[in-house]
Amino acid sequence: MARITVEDCLEKVSNRFLITQMGIKRVKQYREGYEPLIDTKNKEVVNALREIAAGKVVPDTSIDLDIENSTNEDA
Repeated sequence: MARITVEDCLEKVSNRFLITQMGIKRVKQYREGYEPLIDTKNKEVVNALREIAAGKVVPDTSIDLDIENSTNEDA
């Protein structure tokens, strides 16, 4: 995989917004000291997307609830 995009992650997670939220959360975890789940020397965002595309990171229920709440507030 030379290049990774959100589209590559859609096979594992069908919601683009959720993929973005998962990536953000994972980058924050790296900055708190968590180790990457895959071996790569890319930037944090690319690592996060690669982990999602590989199925190493799965959606968190707290992220799902945040999405539902923000959707309900917009209505």
